Parts: sequence; structure tokens; C-alpha cells
Amino acid sequence: MTLRVDTDSRGRSVHRGDPGDAMAFWATGPGVGELRAQPLAARREGEVAVRTLWTGISRGTESLVLRGAVPESERQRMRAPFQDGEFPFPVKYGYLNVGVVADGPRELAGRVVFTLFPHQSAFAVPEAAVTPVPEGVPPRRAVLAGAVETAVNVLWDADAAVGDRVLVIGAGMIGCSVARLAHGIPASRVTLVDVDASKAAVAERLGVAFAAPDAVGDGFDVVIEASGTPAGLALALRAAPDDGEVVVASWYGDRPVPLELGGDFHSRRLTIRASQVGAVSPRRRAHRSTGERLALALELLHDDAFDALLSGSSPWTELPEVMVRIAAGTEPAMCHTIDWARA
Repeated sequence: MTLRVDTDSRGRSVHRGDPGDAMAFWATGPGVGELRAQPLAARREGEVAVRTLWTGISRGTESLVLRGAVPESERQRMRAPFQDGEFPFPVKYGYLNVGVVADGPRELAGRVVFTLFPHQSAFAVPEAAVTPVPEGVPPRRAVLAGAVETAVNVLWDADAAVGDRVLVIGAGMIGCSVARLAHGIPASRVTLVDVDASKAAVAERLGVAFAAPDAVGDGFDVVIEASGTPAGLALALRAAPDDGEVVVASWYGDRPVPLELGGDFHSRRLTIRASQVGAVSPRRRAHRSTGERLALALELLHDDAFDALLSGSSPWTELPEVMVRIAAGTEPAMCHTIDWARA
């Protein structure tokens, strides 16, 4: 394959390949990434060819990947379904992709679909790997399907019920998705907690209460930790009810996290439960598949309140710069979307 280097309208270098190649983002070193040309093979029987419309950046996980912070013990479990390369680098990683089927069976041709595919302009995958986006769900909003699917699993793990008082710590993509879904439980009262006071406006759009960490009291039935910080986990343990549990939706990568297991942890008989989207919650696993869970998440995205999570957008040519800013913590985006229709 022949590569050439062009410049875009703003003078940035863009590596392009032969006509018909796709462009994809690769993490190539700690805090460094680049766009690479990807040869596209012809669609085979049983596959669909997809042209990407939007991808979303999963801020927490993709920041860990770009920083090279995936622990060696977790590298196999952390593989994305269509990942290329190996951790730590170079690796093509991502899983929030919405595109249109450019070539495929009649029932899928021309349909907008969600796929757990990395940041790439076009690709071919098995038909079973794409999930149609329901009519009425905007394609850009549909990139949130991964976050909402995770939130569904978290609430299944938490076993939240009618009338519950729910505390969600961490107003990122996952925490906000959990809070919005919990808001839909009849007679529930949901409080979203974050150190960033500006997230109060997001909580208002989601229809839930907001509190700073030092303003959190007690009286909660369900406590969910989604901040990704040791301080958030410590707060969750303090706020949990007696005989209650903390559902941990965060993943800390290779960072050690101290736990406050002295004091009243034992006398209050607290439980810490991990929640992870790789498998359906044990409380639903016997009768729900991952495909059904994803389809449910896409249906839930008819709710336009989720637009509050879409906090920025950039053309695909700016993807390496955006990724570096997000990994460094200088891009204040919740879910930054990448537009593959404009350069």
C-alpha cells in the first residue's frame, strides 16, 4: 500500500493511502496517536460494509488506553471486539461507532447501525455485529448506546426498584446514563454527585438532583460509584445504608485504590459489588443476551435528555489532537463525538 502525507485546510498532516482505503485512529505511544490508512477488503458473504457517520470517545477507558495504563493482567479481557494491535501500543481501539450500511442484505442496506468498532471511516463486519438504530434516534446520539448499555447493566446489578433513593457518584458518561435511567423508575429519587459544580446543569437536564461530595448525607437505598476516583469510592462506602452494598461501575486501570475497611465497615455489614459490561448481570443472565441488552439501550435513546451528554464534536482529521487533550484531562468533554462526514 502506498502512503502519502497531505495537509488539511488547517495545515495539519494527514496520512492517506490508496483510493478506497479507510482512515483509522491508532494509539502509538503514551499520549500519542495518529491517523493511518487501512486497506479495505471486499465484503464477503455474511458481512455488511459500513460507512461511518459518527464515533464517540469513551473518555475513561480510551484515556487509559492512550496513556498505556491497561494492566498486563487485563489486556486480554480489555480487548475491544474489533481491536487491531496489542496493548500497550500500537493499538486501534474503540467501540462507539454509528454508520450506514453501504453494502449488505436488503433488510440492512441503507440502515443506520451501531457497531462496536474503533474509530475508522469504513469497514466490513459480520451481519450479526451490527445493531440497527431505531427510527427516531439521531445517529449522533446513538453513539451513546455503549454508555447506556453499561448503565442498564449497572442498574440490573444494583437491583434498583420502585421508590428507591439512588445515589450516583461521578457525573461522567456512565454516571449520567445511570442517573437518567434510574430517574425513570417510578417514585425514585436520584442524586448525582460530582466535584465539578458545572455538572449541576447537566443533572438538571437529566431531571435529577445534584450534590457536591461534601453535601452528601445518608438515607440512600442504592449507591453506585462511577467517578473512577478513590475519593468517590470512599464517599460511596460512607453513604451506603447498613447491610447495603456499593455497586462499583468504575474501572481504575493500573492505579491502586485504597479501601476504608476499618471503622464501621464490618459492623454495618457493607458489600462492594463490581459491575462490568462484558457480560450480562448475573441477575438477568439466564434470560437476557448481550444483543438484547444493546437493542434495549438503543431504544432507550429515544429520550432526548441524553443529548446533555454530547458535549463536543470535531471532524475526523482532528481526532489525534482531541484524543491527546482528553487523555491529558485538558478537554472538558463528557462524550466528544467525531464527525466522519467532514474534514
